[in-house]
Amino acid sequence: MVVDENALLQQFAAQFAHGPGDLDDTNVGDDDAVTFNVDDFLKGLDDIFDRHAAAKEAGPYLEQAMIDAENAGDDAGLLTVLNETMGFYRSQGRHTENQWIVQRAIELAARMGLTRGASEAWATTLINCATAMRAAHQYDQAEDLYRQAQDACARVFSPTDRRLAALHNNLSMVYSETNRPQQAQAELREALRIVEASSVNPDADIDVASSHTNLALALLADNKLDEAHEHAARALDIYRTGHLEHSAHFASALAGFAQVCFAEQRYADAVDGYQRALAVIEECYGKNTDYWRITADNLQQAEAALHAAGDTVSTASKAESDANQSKSNIGSDTDANTGANVASSANVTGSANVTDNANAVSTDTPTAATAATAAPAIRSGLQLARAYWQAYGKPMIAERYPEYQGRIAAGLVGHGSECYGFDDEISRDHDFGPRFCLWLTDEDYAVIGERLQADYEALPSTFMGFGPRTSTPRAQGANRRDGVFAIGDFFESITGYRQAPDGNAPHEWLALDEATLAAATNGEVFADPLGAFLAERQGFKTMPDDVRLALISQRIGMMAQAGQYNVPRMLKRGDGAAAWLSIHEFVQATASLVFLINNPVTVGYLPYYKWQFAALRRLSGRISTRLAGVCEQLETLLRLSSATCYGGAGFGEGGKGAAPAVAQVSSTIDDICSAVVDELQREGLTRSSETFLEWQRPYVEEHIHSTEACLHSL
Repeated sequence: MVVDENALLQQFAAQFAHGPGDLDDTNVGDDDAVTFNVDDFLKGLDDIFDRHAAAKEAGPYLEQAMIDAENAGDDAGLLTVLNETMGFYRSQGRHTENQWIVQRAIELAARMGLTRGASEAWATTLINCATAMRAAHQYDQAEDLYRQAQDACARVFSPTDRRLAALHNNLSMVYSETNRPQQAQAELREALRIVEASSVNPDADIDVASSHTNLALALLADNKLDEAHEHAARALDIYRTGHLEHSAHFASALAGFAQVCFAEQRYADAVDGYQRALAVIEECYGKNTDYWRITADNLQQAEAALHAAGDTVSTASKAESDANQSKSNIGSDTDANTGANVASSANVTGSANVTDNANAVSTDTPTAATAATAAPAIRSGLQLARAYWQAYGKPMIAERYPEYQGRIAAGLVGHGSECYGFDDEISRDHDFGPRFCLWLTDEDYAVIGERLQADYEALPSTFMGFGPRTSTPRAQGANRRDGVFAIGDFFESITGYRQAPDGNAPHEWLALDEATLAAATNGEVFADPLGAFLAERQGFKTMPDDVRLALISQRIGMMAQAGQYNVPRMLKRGDGAAAWLSIHEFVQATASLVFLINNPVTVGYLPYYKWQFAALRRLSGRISTRLAGVCEQLETLLRLSSATCYGGAGFGEGGKGAAPAVAQVSSTIDDICSAVVDELQREGLTRSSETFLEWQRPYVEEHIHSTEACLHSL
């Protein structure tokens, strides 16, 4: 266990715990009160890892702790447990289960009010959630969470805080795994600079060693073998100097060096490194983990290559020999301008999370080093925008506005199918082409805004076979969708608000429809060194929970009125048009409910009608989505609407031929409403089993704390 991380855990726990570990301070006078002690929980978890018993004991221990913290009503304690669980599940390759933990942690943090302020708890939770999503290969979501974490970290951590290094390390993994090696190296070098600057003794610091290993792998992916070898050997040297060979992270350094050796065709050394790494992984984490399986696969490839090369000479001590020689070969200075993967402090809220290095090393197979250099094919407008920014926008700012490089945000957000990631060949007939947005503070925009816009417009109009872009009138002038904006102006052009409404102004939130909020919070942010744009966007993402609950109540009310009540009545009257519109209202309300139940701070908002089902299908395909099966059921309703409302023999009006469709529509509506009640019960939003959803509204509204009339039904 790393001492720095234990201290960090205690700081995190102390920020929200009842007191300095005093169980008796909680619910004094109530002998039957359920309590949860964060310090005791962390000590117990540390003991499990210290005994290398995590493979068998950590899972049940964490699951019981979640139950205990929830029963005690200790939100802060539960958030600590969830952060620990994310790290452990990731180390075990339990990515499916981890999606639910991530979503639960973000929703809990939002309920605690952490998302609207600057706190270490929110910053570290964001890092852990992002890393879990990255490990599950949910790269877009991971990158967005890391960007939010950058904003939070910049506001609460000092420049040499190791959690900043962890953030750079983890973000670099996203870049590495999405074929952006140069950006990965830049993040890692910055991480290495931070941990070295904060270290009492960099020559024996496990986090410095981890950063060297990760940088070695990023360099290897870019085919820079000599420098990769130096950093991999330097990591082993640090473990030797600090007598850290018994640390779980030693497996990362061994496997990293082995991977470099494989690329250098030093197959005997690669075999030795992987064998030794496997022994450490098995001892610390067990065989039933991604770490063990991937490293074992790497070993198998190295052994095959060794056999094919006819090399039967054991060179078991060669890696250690290289490490011992590395001190004289490597200078102490590092380039602070370039960096990439993961440090042992990456997941800063838990001892279970220190395994990230093993994951960082073992996710790359030995043959991956030469595969990451080819430019990815452009498959979407967001990819095109990012590439265009990298090729022209970023260099233009560096050359013409060097003093503003650390102040300008870039990305693509707003109106247009590509901002949602739904564009295809059909979408490219208008308003499509190489473009991006640049966002400035009001002060910076007043100084350089017009000049920067002119420079943006002077950039090449064609790029990678796309363009020039043909803009429709609705995307020009005041409604333009790209170029240079003051941050407040940008959000005001979409929402009417320069910044998100205050949490105490629910009537303003209710005036913003979900499609508007979707347009303000979609897309990707490529760079935001100040964090100013991400902070404003996060404000629009973080819908107050009272507003969300009020909308949930409204949606289930419409589902009851339109689907459960009016569809059968209109069909009985023979008014096919009214029945069809009732089905439409039911579908619309239900689609909105799915997003609200899953919480917009996590999954975003339901977009406007054209893309509602595209968004709903994508959400339903995600691991751990609540009410995931509803999407297919809603499509069934729409498919059967014609036969239900106007069907008959031969699809002529009237007749008994519509009966099967009517029966299926009716049963589908009932099934959806029953699933909604089950979910409301799981969420603790109702105590009732009543399936007519109108009667569920009072139970949901019991959880609305505000007395504002606009949040409550009559």
